[in-house]
Amino acid sequence: MEMPLSTKGIAVSLLLFVLSLAAAIEIPLSVRQLPTITEQSTTEVAFPFDEQFTIKCKAKGNPPPTFNWTKDGKPFDLLSDPRILPSSDSGTFVIKNQGNISIFQGKYRCYAINELGTSLSEEIELIVPGIPKFPKEKISPKELEYGDSVVLHCNPPKGIPPLHIYWMNIDLQHIPQDERVSMSLQGDLYFANVDENDSRSDYCCFAAFPRLRTIAQKMPMTLTVTRSKHGNDSSSSSATAANLIKERKPKLLIPPESSGHSSDVTVIKGNDLFLECIAEGLPTPHLTWNRVDRGVIDNYGKILMVEKVTPADGGRYTCTAKNDMGETKHYFNVHVEEPPSWVEKPQSRVYSIGENLVLLCKAIGNPEPTIKWRRNGLPLGDMKPSRGMITTREISITQLQLQDSAVYQCEATNKHGTILATANVDVLNITPELLTPDGEEYVSVVGHRSYLHCQFFAVPTPDVTWTKADNLSSLDMPSYYRYPNGTLEIIDTRKTDSASYSCWVSNSVGKSAIIATLTVRDATKVSIMPKNPQILKSHSVEFKCQAEYDSHLRHHFKISWWKNGEELDVNRTEEGRIIIKRDTLLIRSVELEDNGVYTCVGSTSLDSAVDDSRLTVLHIPDPPEDLYLSEKQNRSVRLSWVTGNNNNSPINESIVEFEEKRWEPRKWQELIRIPGNVTTAVVPLAPYINYQFRVVSVNGVGRSRPSEPSERYETPPAAPDKNPENIRVEASEPHEMIMKWEPLKPMEQNGPGMEYKVSWRRQGIETDWNEETVKKHTLILKNTPTFIPYDIKVQAVNNLGSGPEPIVITGYSSEDIPEAAPSNVIVQVINSTLAKAIWSTIPKDRVRGHLRGYKVSWWKTRSRLDGKNHHPEKRSLTFNADRNDGMIPGLEPFSEYRLTVLAFNSKGAGPESLSYDFQTPEGVPEKPHFLKILNFDKESVTLSWGPPKKPNGIVTGYILQHQIINETDDIGPLHEVNITNPSSFSLRLSNLSASTKYKFYAKACTLQGCGKPITEEGITITEGTYAGIYERISTQGWFIGLMGAIALLTLLLLTICFVKRNKGGKYSVKEKEDLHPDPEGLSIKDEIFGEYSDSDEKPLKGSLRSLDTDIKTAESADSLVEYGDGDHRMFNEDGSFIGAYTGCKEKASVESIGSSTATFPLHA
Repeated sequence: MEMPLSTKGIAVSLLLFVLSLAAAIEIPLSVRQLPTITEQSTTEVAFPFDEQFTIKCKAKGNPPPTFNWTKDGKPFDLLSDPRILPSSDSGTFVIKNQGNISIFQGKYRCYAINELGTSLSEEIELIVPGIPKFPKEKISPKELEYGDSVVLHCNPPKGIPPLHIYWMNIDLQHIPQDERVSMSLQGDLYFANVDENDSRSDYCCFAAFPRLRTIAQKMPMTLTVTRSKHGNDSSSSSATAANLIKERKPKLLIPPESSGHSSDVTVIKGNDLFLECIAEGLPTPHLTWNRVDRGVIDNYGKILMVEKVTPADGGRYTCTAKNDMGETKHYFNVHVEEPPSWVEKPQSRVYSIGENLVLLCKAIGNPEPTIKWRRNGLPLGDMKPSRGMITTREISITQLQLQDSAVYQCEATNKHGTILATANVDVLNITPELLTPDGEEYVSVVGHRSYLHCQFFAVPTPDVTWTKADNLSSLDMPSYYRYPNGTLEIIDTRKTDSASYSCWVSNSVGKSAIIATLTVRDATKVSIMPKNPQILKSHSVEFKCQAEYDSHLRHHFKISWWKNGEELDVNRTEEGRIIIKRDTLLIRSVELEDNGVYTCVGSTSLDSAVDDSRLTVLHIPDPPEDLYLSEKQNRSVRLSWVTGNNNNSPINESIVEFEEKRWEPRKWQELIRIPGNVTTAVVPLAPYINYQFRVVSVNGVGRSRPSEPSERYETPPAAPDKNPENIRVEASEPHEMIMKWEPLKPMEQNGPGMEYKVSWRRQGIETDWNEETVKKHTLILKNTPTFIPYDIKVQAVNNLGSGPEPIVITGYSSEDIPEAAPSNVIVQVINSTLAKAIWSTIPKDRVRGHLRGYKVSWWKTRSRLDGKNHHPEKRSLTFNADRNDGMIPGLEPFSEYRLTVLAFNSKGAGPESLSYDFQTPEGVPEKPHFLKILNFDKESVTLSWGPPKKPNGIVTGYILQHQIINETDDIGPLHEVNITNPSSFSLRLSNLSASTKYKFYAKACTLQGCGKPITEEGITITEGTYAGIYERISTQGWFIGLMGAIALLTLLLLTICFVKRNKGGKYSVKEKEDLHPDPEGLSIKDEIFGEYSDSDEKPLKGSLRSLDTDIKTAESADSLVEYGDGDHRMFNEDGSFIGAYTGCKEKASVESIGSSTATFPLHA
């Protein structure tokens, strides 16, 4: 990528320096020198529509040259005609077109003259064309007989080439041309023979001159063709005889026969060669050519064209015209000639006194050109200089002197043209002239090459030396290089190179010097981030260009951004997608065309630095193309494709999908996956499927769009390859067996007529198979015994045969509920809330199905505390079939219970066992119902409490405790009073401290221990304070009314709570189940173990709503959740338990909790 390097002041770049070295040595115009023509016209055409015509001739020299002209070899005065406007500073003149300018047509030469010599221009031809017109003439009609030959001549007027000729009728329709009728290169229309269709009166020739913008038309010509007099004879023999008279062998019209059988043709090398043969005859002759290897046949075989002729194209060419009557030939002898061209021509040069001069002039051409020498515009002829010699090809002069300075010209001429070469011989002897100004200031950059210029002109050749600052030593160290033109190069510029430099140029005539100053700046550095990112299509990327540059150049520093070598326009936003902000390039929503190398260019007025980063845009692949099927077999086909562009992320795999139109048309399904570098695969096929395929490519970005579908391919049908799976037996009615299986999918059927052959027999009893063929995927057997094992197999069958031998499975006929109950049921009481039930399992032959488990049911019959009987509220747990015991949680202490056990299978529950009665022992009581502080005094207080709502046994007494508490965390010692009378509910505590805050505790006790305490806090009063306040308040009427209202309101609230409590938790479980009936799908046959129930009517599902109060207040860890064999998370919103219980790994003891009340943690 080429970056521009701008300069400040006269700082010069390496590019300009190289160009200065490559330029030819020029004599400064400040030095006396010969005239040199720098610009001239060649050939000019004076078109009639142009307003003026310019003939150019410019030259330089010192003294400045004057100009003279010749026309056709004679002097031409530019002031001889007022229409000529000469230039004041050159030999150029302008001719105004004021009509009748033909007198200016001719060949001109320009002479540039000063006192040192004369320079002559090449010939300049001015062509003044006239307006081409056909002459007005009367053209006689042509009358011909059928078969005659004729030529219609065009004779176009002269004009500036190119010339285009057309033959058309008066309606401007082209005259049809073919092998019989054609136009020659000269524009004439040739008829090899005529027929009656050629008769017309409007043959017109048109000549077009594009450069003159002119088309000329010749007067129309008439051609009449008639049959011979024999043609009117009705007899066919007479007509045939007339035709035979006209038939003749070919005769050449071009070249004419008068030129003989051969002719010479001259062509200039590099031009196109045209050879033409036109023949007449009847039948129409056919023309052929030899040597057509480089030639092009045109105009129906009548023209042979060879482009850009070389000498090798010279020689003999043969044209042959042939018809049924004979043939004729013509030979063309082609001669290739060429105008003069230089082999060696004289060169201009500056000479010093005493040098020798040799000018060479060699030219070639065909014919060989003649060479003439001129000196200062005059022919040298046979003139011989005193110190040299002159020959046709050479001029030599020894010991040149100042007066030998002259313009020498060599002119080579043959019949095809003239060429002119000019050599200025300047003999000089001057002091060195320094062309580079003195005091130049250069600015360069560290690490770059620096160039200090010292251009000069001097004859004789001078010596050049460079010095640094005040050091007069020449700078010839390896870090410097001096060029022949005087320029000094510092190869690796450093900061220490900043200094003043002197250039000294001297020769034998004199000496000159200049001073140059070099300032070195820090180099510019840039770094682009991120480096070579890979970005998903439609995401964004931001490039940042970090730059370092010399602080002196900060006003000239700029950053530009390039992509793939082309600069990005800052103003080009692409609808805001590409945003350039100085050192930041943001590309939003990148597209695939954003791939490329992005370059940051930091440039100052002295240097530039670049860094680039390649952006790779990742996208899903383009879809595969050109799907092709081959190697078509019954069970496979080879699929080939061409992968699409991977969009910069390699293709990992290809997914072959198929669609079949018989079973699921227009649904594409995955068939196989193959590695991404594979583009062909043998695809497995199933019988009896009409396939169509497509391919999806997958790369790291994602899946491509699917390819276009392939052609369709249908496989022939076949017998099934597999049998049905998941064969099973179901029964909904007694003495019935339903055999079911998964039917074959349509793609697995392999052919038409799919059926299933079902075979069965009783295990151990029947040896022969019972068989039945069905079309569905189920078969029902009636009148089967209960729960008997059968051997069953199912085989797939279609119109083409059967599938493989099926696998035999065992299935059982329908079940019935168990007919026996568990025996030997006993209960072991663990504590006041937990017991263990134990039973004996029922015999297998009494199960009559698959045993699913055991259901244990229990209910409270009587409280041992008050002796009252209870309405049975059954609870139940289910246990796995391999269990013969189970824990019964949630019992109430000091109560009597009854328990039964039953077995169940998939069909339902069997009979219950004999009931077993058991009792639970006492437990610790709940905390007292309330604790109140009455009659605060200075040193005493009266406490009042209520018995516990759930004593869980016989209360034996109470324990009262108190201790001092204050605003800090410190508390006083605990004092305890044991009350052994269970009927005592108040106590007067004495010896208390006045104005002290106390905390009081009260708890009830049974023989099993004491329960949790109830607490209350209060503050004793100072002497007289409490009494005075109490007396004043208690005697007020408003206080008495307020207390009465509070009591009444409290009673009302308690009544409402009691009603709501009994309404929410004491309703019939049967009523709830009637409102929310259980679906049969949730019966025991769902195989859910550990299920809990509150009702005999729904043994597997019930409600805990009647236990709601106990659930909320009880604190025991014994729970149904911890002892069942099912899922303990299944409760519905009202607290009803609907899941199976499982054993809990963490069982808390009653003693550690201090309560025997059964609890049911709904969140367990």
